[in-house]
Amino acid sequence: MQDRLPHEKGFHVSWDQLHRDARALAWRLDGHGPDPEGWRAVVAITRGGMAPAMIVARELDIRTVDTISVKSYNHQTQSEPRVIKFPDMELMGKGRGVLIVDDLVDTGRTLEVVRAHLPEAHVATVYAKPQGRNQVDSYITEVSQDTWIFFPWDMALQYVQPYRGTD
Repeated sequence: MQDRLPHEKGFHVSWDQLHRDARALAWRLDGHGPDPEGWRAVVAITRGGMAPAMIVARELDIRTVDTISVKSYNHQTQSEPRVIKFPDMELMGKGRGVLIVDDLVDTGRTLEVVRAHLPEAHVATVYAKPQGRNQVDSYITEVSQDTWIFFPWDMALQYVQPYRGTD
């Protein structure tokens, strides 16, 4: 078999699929908070974690929602992660009862940075790759490390050539 470009081993996620998977993540998290009252806050890792975090917060009736922004990609090239926007750290404390939500854990480097600031938080992602899986407490779907996930906010509908050609 000939070599493929990275985008050719792609996992395409539609809005419907993301919604179903984020709801499944919420159901998995329900009743598993550290306190009987449930989870007290959701922190979305921007930007990919915002849509799943909104769905999780809705499903679990969590009204305190904030964001942490960690820049670790420049388009499709990964770089050293750094926090460029923190949540309300006075409110979040060390993270007890806080759900950190992201779309995907890839290498785990972004989550290492986030966990350094919120060490007691529960980290949940919709999708996980093996290299970063140890940084996540809960996830729904695992994909191989060499799979590129195409999220709905990164795609547009267009014609694609058949895999085997048309001869």
